[in-house]
Order: sequence, then C-alpha cells, then structure tokens
Amino acid sequence: MASNSRSSLGGKQPQDKQKQQLNRWTLNFSSKTRSDRQSNSELPSPPGYTAAIDLGTTDTGREADPSLVVKKSWDIALGPLRQIPMNLFIMYMAGNSISIFPIMMVGMLFLRPFKALFTLPATFKQIEGEQHILQKLIYLVGNVLCIVVALYKCHSMGLLPTHPSDWLDFLEDPLRLEYSGGGLQL
Repeated sequence: MASNSRSSLGGKQPQDKQKQQLNRWTLNFSSKTRSDRQSNSELPSPPGYTAAIDLGTTDTGREADPSLVVKKSWDIALGPLRQIPMNLFIMYMAGNSISIFPIMMVGMLFLRPFKALFTLPATFKQIEGEQHILQKLIYLVGNVLCIVVALYKCHSMGLLPTHPSDWLDFLEDPLRLEYSGGGLQL
C-alpha cells in the first residue's frame, strides 16, 4: 500500500510540472471570452486596438456616394471618345506607307473598338445612374467613331478596295489627275 501511494504521488508531481511548463509556452484558443485569452497570453494589445467594436454603425463610404457612381459611369461612357485624338496623332505619326509599324497600329485601332463592342453587356452592367441610356449611347458612338478612324487610315494607306480595278484584274487602274509635291518653284 505504501508503494501504491508513493507511485501515485510520485506520478502526479512530474505531470504537474509538465502542465505548468506546457501552459507557460502555449496559448489556449478554445476559450471564447477575451479575458480568458488575455490572461493566458500575457501580451499587451497592439497600439490603436479597441476592444469594443460597434457593429451597429455603418460607414457611408465612397461606393455609396451617388455622385461618384454617376461620375464613374460618365468616365466609362466617354472613354472611347477620349481615345480618338490620341489615335489620330498615332496614325499621323505612323505615316501612310505599307510597313509593319503602321499595319500593327491599324490592327490595334480596329481590334480595341471591336473588343469593346463584343463586351458591351459587361460594360453596360457597370454604367448606372439616371442618365444611363445617354451614357450607353455615347459609349457606342465613341467605339463606332474609332472604327471610322481606322477605316479612314486604311483608305489613306490604299488598303481598301475602292475602285473596280481593285476587284477585277482586267480593268486598268485609275489615272491620277493631280500630283502634288512640296518644295520650291523653279
């Protein structure tokens, strides 16, 4: 009997020391209250931390402001029209020669509006507000004008078949009635 009491007493003491050492270096995440967690961790709260969070108040952010929604919708609608002056400048700088750079520029000038027209429903989901019909119409007109600029560039480069001789091999090319050249008169 004495040996049983010794073994039971001797067994408890090392377990208690292990629990104390284990509890000193571990955190108990199973506790639900803040006071239990704070007593176990002994770490101070970070600067700026407040324990009481008021979930009842809602912050009216920038997303809820109706004037910003209308402004963003107008930015989307006017996007294609804002691209036209830059596209005209790029086409002017590319020149009318048939080479890789002007062909790539004309290709991109065609590609962007057609992509925009194919993704029209996704874009129109972003446009909101009282004037959404006018904004959608302006967006559509801007993309069509970008395509018209691309067609004009193709015409000025001579890539569009505008004469019957472009289609039929047995017809003669039209004669140029006028030649222009810059410079000095002799």
